[in-house]
Amino acid sequence: MVMDVHGRDLRYFVTVAEELHFTRAAELLYVSQPALSKQVRALERQLGATLFVRDRQGVALTPAGQALLPYARQLLETWDEAWTVVEGAKAAQVSTLVVGMSTSPGRGGLLPAIRSRFTAACPTATLRLRQVGWDDPTAGLADGDCDLAFVWLPLPDQGRYDHLLVAEEPRLVALPDTHPLAARDSVDFTDLLDEPFLALPASAGPLRDHWLAVDARGGRPPVVGAEVASSEETYEALVAGLGVVLLAAGNAPLISLGGVTTRPVRGLAPSRFALAWPRTAANPLVRAYVTACRQARDRVR
Repeated sequence: MVMDVHGRDLRYFVTVAEELHFTRAAELLYVSQPALSKQVRALERQLGATLFVRDRQGVALTPAGQALLPYARQLLETWDEAWTVVEGAKAAQVSTLVVGMSTSPGRGGLLPAIRSRFTAACPTATLRLRQVGWDDPTAGLADGDCDLAFVWLPLPDQGRYDHLLVAEEPRLVALPDTHPLAARDSVDFTDLLDEPFLALPASAGPLRDHWLAVDARGGRPPVVGAEVASSEETYEALVAGLGVVLLAAGNAPLISLGGVTTRPVRGLAPSRFALAWPRTAANPLVRAYVTACRQARDRVR
């Protein structure tokens, strides 16, 4: 049984078989004609069969050569496909993965835990974090600027994306210290129905409705006191008394500064924070980051 036939020798054989001329085959292979003839003879000795008839009329395949040719072609084609796949995997490992976010996913050291696991799995990959404004609820996924993103659900066109739930957090209300409801330990959402609210930009779509708690208003439209597109704008609008705002418990430290109070709200479903990526994503680095996020999330929990 032949165990050690070299892929190079099969490629030499196939080229000669297709050209039926050693000199032309050598030119195509960028080797000398004597070297090519030597390798073909070595292959014949290894197989224990003559593959070519060489005479003054030229070169012809023997029955053994004719039998080998289709299998040699198939082996070379399979190897070329395997080589392409390996090269693609290598290229992916040294490429850059961009992770978008509109809110920092601090939450118990989650980001450093994900990074350490991802780096261990893909040591040659470059990981970039990109801050995206609140006017894009997909945090860079929709326009392709980011490969994955930490987002709040629901997303616009949510069927386009897969997601991994990172955290469920109660919604709080943030309001100025001087607001009458700030003196309470908690607030019923019904007590907020007539309050002016700070809202995300209209481009945020269903996420704007989520933070206005439209689904809990019984059909009553929200009163929008101002639109905000960052935590800084939110804080300034709160201090200016332009409205109150709902936020996830994990984001309370971003605006719980001087003059602002946060309180739990009864009667609202929790907010959901997730890592999302396009369903069509084929980059192996995306899968590696999702795996790292799942492991880090479970550890934090």
